[in-house]
Amino acid sequence: MKTKHELELADVKKVAAAAEAEALKNQWPVTIAIVDDGGHLLWLQRLDGAAAVSAHIAPSKARTAALGRRESKVYEDIVNGGRTAFLSAPTIDGLLEGGVPILKDGQCLGAVGVSGVKSTEDAQIARAGIAALGL
Repeated sequence: MKTKHELELADVKKVAAAAEAEALKNQWPVTIAIVDDGGHLLWLQRLDGAAAVSAHIAPSKARTAALGRRESKVYEDIVNGGRTAFLSAPTIDGLLEGGVPILKDGQCLGAVGVSGVKSTEDAQIARAGIAALGL
């Protein structure tokens, strides 16, 4: 058997705090979602001024990144490249940039999804959160 790393609540809080700090530093009203490796929601935080719909989009981006073990932008690029049939893929509905997996030793521990500003800025916030773990 292999040993499997997993996110603990202290890790989730650290990621959330760093992501929030990045968003606030740039005055970006976003929603931040953190999921485990199975795409199950561990944290959802909607900052003041964030659009209500972002509370649906951020968890979807996170879930997509965790289940796919890659950034959600990969799937956006697939669809934008013309493979629209990929839109029918089951369980994967956050096909927009802004979902970033949390990887350690080649294993996916979960993901962070952010929604509310430009997709590149969403991804920037997610990466800032993950960086706080020092992986």
